[in-house]
Amino acid sequence: MRSLAKTLISLLVLGVFLQAASADEPLNVIFFLVDDLGQRDVGCYGSQFHETPAIDQLAKEGMLFDNAYSTCHVCSPSRASILTGKYPARTNLTEWLSGRPERDYENLHHGEKLTALPDAEQTLAETLHGHGYATANYGKAHLNKDPKTYGFDEAITGWVKSYHHPFGGEYNETLPANEGDYFTDKLTDAAIDFIERNKDKPFFVHLEHFSVHDPIQGRKDLVQKYEKKLATMPHQESPDYILEPNPDGPAISEEQIKSLEENDNNTLHQKERVWWVKQKQDNVEFAGMVEATDESLGRIRAKLKELGLEENTIIIFTSDNGGMAASNQYRGIQQPREKLNSQFASSNLPLRGAKGWNYEGGIRVPLIVHWPGEIQANSTSHAVVTGTDYYPTLLEMLNLPSLPDQHVDGRSFVPALKAESYDRGPIYWHFPHYSNHGFQSPGGAVRSGRYKLLEYYENGTVQLFDLDGDIGEQNDLADSHSEIAGELKNMLHAWRYEVDAKMPYPKTATSKSAPGARVDRRN
Repeated sequence: MRSLAKTLISLLVLGVFLQAASADEPLNVIFFLVDDLGQRDVGCYGSQFHETPAIDQLAKEGMLFDNAYSTCHVCSPSRASILTGKYPARTNLTEWLSGRPERDYENLHHGEKLTALPDAEQTLAETLHGHGYATANYGKAHLNKDPKTYGFDEAITGWVKSYHHPFGGEYNETLPANEGDYFTDKLTDAAIDFIERNKDKPFFVHLEHFSVHDPIQGRKDLVQKYEKKLATMPHQESPDYILEPNPDGPAISEEQIKSLEENDNNTLHQKERVWWVKQKQDNVEFAGMVEATDESLGRIRAKLKELGLEENTIIIFTSDNGGMAASNQYRGIQQPREKLNSQFASSNLPLRGAKGWNYEGGIRVPLIVHWPGEIQANSTSHAVVTGTDYYPTLLEMLNLPSLPDQHVDGRSFVPALKAESYDRGPIYWHFPHYSNHGFQSPGGAVRSGRYKLLEYYENGTVQLFDLDGDIGEQNDLADSHSEIAGELKNMLHAWRYEVDAKMPYPKTATSKSAPGARVDRRN
């Protein structure tokens, strides 16, 4: 009996020791970033058409954030913020790579910008690599550099061009492809292979799916599924598209609106920056893309469970900007349904606007965090967070030292994850370019508490919204709450001065620094 008791005690002590040793093991990180996924495209955020069981399950086991934002309404600046902890205005990477050409009828030159991630930045990947992490970037890096130059051991950003594929890569095109392969599935294969090869040491997988960006091409089996589903759904009487006006331009007459609706006057659309925005989630091709991306997350979680890594891996699921409810450039809506499905992805309702706008539809994103044993499962946080915040948050979650000089614009939201009081303060946006989606005027925005102010740089128009009572941004309070509008405008200008934000400048100016120069940005 004594021998048995000693054995049991020894096993108990060993179990406690192993548990303690396991608790000291470094956590793995999977940052699952989807391209152009709107917050409302996901089931757990309210979509009734798209089926996302794996994402929904992640929310049930983790924490869902309903006030998460990207730092820009287009991809490259947002992605740079995640890796640097800095606002696009501070790094001056404010547009997607080369951007689009200027138009003759635009009054302003675009603000000066960089077209690649600055070499001086110490990225999140470099920091984790320095702490012994194996690091991999799979998918759309979209920062105009080989990801291996900024901290990733491995990088696959495209197909081997053995045949034409619409998602052609940028660098390190080392992923073999055969006819019929679906890129979302192949990237997932690569990520799973990396996890298997590095299961015995900590790893950071930055999985940046090209999906659900256009060209909108769903996996065929899933498209067929949604065609059948759509056929059983009742007809919705609401409009399929609405015209989103340019707040910074002249009012559009009823005659012009009629012309736009009947003739798809592309020149007038661009010149006056009046754009069609999709109002329904009924695109079967897009739905197929969403579910394929959901399957990717499910497959990765299944592999983690198989390898015994599920409880030792942080998963962050989010998007680089809001959903593409407006087309990339403009191609009109008087076209067959199949053509429209290739151009307009989804609806962001009840959020206004789309990718390319500083309205909520362009910048509010889904965010789910899974941190086993540390956060309450199936919980929702109302904390306001943005793309600069992941860097310091992950360092704190991993018990690694912070780098405040690097992630200067980030605030760790670990207190929010632990359901503690948290207020990261105001968040800002700055886009000194004409948007590729909607051709909106260059502009910026600030959210502080419940209020959000948008400022347009061409004519100085401002809008003010109370997001607590008007998430759809339909009731402009700029005149009725002029004092609040003035305070937020001053905050936005002071912040632009602090980060040395580059401003657009009039085409009549002889010098790029004369109008909107640094000294003028407090005004």
